[in-house]
Amino acid sequence: MKIAVLPGDGIGPEIVAQAVKVLNALNIGLEMQEAPIGGAGYEAAGDPLPAETLKLAKEADAVLLGAVGDWKYDALPRDMRPERGLLRIRKELNLFANLRPALLYPELASASTLKPEVVAGLDIMIVRELTGDIYFGQPRGISTLPNGEREGINTMRYSESEIRRIGHVAFSIAMKRNKKVCSVDKANVLETTELWRQIMIEISKDYPEVELSHMYVDNAAMQLIRAPKQFDVMVTGNIFGDILSDEASMLTGSIGMLPSASLDANNKGMYEPSHGSAPDIANQDIANPLATILSAAMMLRYSFNDEANALRIEDAVKKALAQGYRTADIYTEGTKKVKCSEMGDAVVAAL
Repeated sequence: MKIAVLPGDGIGPEIVAQAVKVLNALNIGLEMQEAPIGGAGYEAAGDPLPAETLKLAKEADAVLLGAVGDWKYDALPRDMRPERGLLRIRKELNLFANLRPALLYPELASASTLKPEVVAGLDIMIVRELTGDIYFGQPRGISTLPNGEREGINTMRYSESEIRRIGHVAFSIAMKRNKKVCSVDKANVLETTELWRQIMIEISKDYPEVELSHMYVDNAAMQLIRAPKQFDVMVTGNIFGDILSDEASMLTGSIGMLPSASLDANNKGMYEPSHGSAPDIANQDIANPLATILSAAMMLRYSFNDEANALRIEDAVKKALAQGYRTADIYTEGTKKVKCSEMGDAVVAAL
């Protein structure tokens, strides 16, 4: 079981170190090898996705990623910026399905900005298509018109096969949960998502036990805040999923609590926290490593089919929270504020 470990930039190395610590503590013979990506890749090899890193990721059984990005790289040509490395590795590994569970631990109900009664018991799975949509569509770019004015172009596009494969992922997950899928689109104004809705209706016939509903993205953004527990599985495209999953993370008390898995057709995956690289708090040992640790649990579940050890990690996280340990982002009065490394130690101790 070989894991490519890509710490990345900002808080990436700190949070990944804690996840690696937890995985090593399981003693299940995992082989882990590190490589640079993002800004770290650019520094090491002049490329946000160095050839050696991509080779390692392709050879590994799974990839554990920290985060990419830093303001100091904003002046680089677009293709050399850290984020391009992330988009490229997703595309190269064909990681089309992004799973983001938004689960509220009872101990963190007070850390959410919403009333405890609105979020208590929250358990949603957001399924986001990851390799298509406006982030990848061509044509794209900035050009100068004949009159000298500049114009920016991006293209939203989805093929039927891309929509079908992400739809089947969402419905399959719903079958193991509460058998409800809410497909999020903007079919009233975007033809791309009109096709999306048509295909989701067709797919639903293969899953008669699953209840399919549809919601426009603006309403979905509002409903996530108003009544989030109405949702079970939400399925949507790349850009809407990007926004909605970040919104859902705040229901859980902090984006530092939201893990994610990005899977290919064979469940080989890249596992990363849903949050960014947070360069403003990097190298201070104050970041929340729990999303990364929980992403490692998802890795054991989806790529290694090891439900028992996935649950061990998740239960250890619950135990550490129940013992009152909190990083700064989820700290409330009466709990124990700890550093990033101390939270990692607390989870290891709870295994």
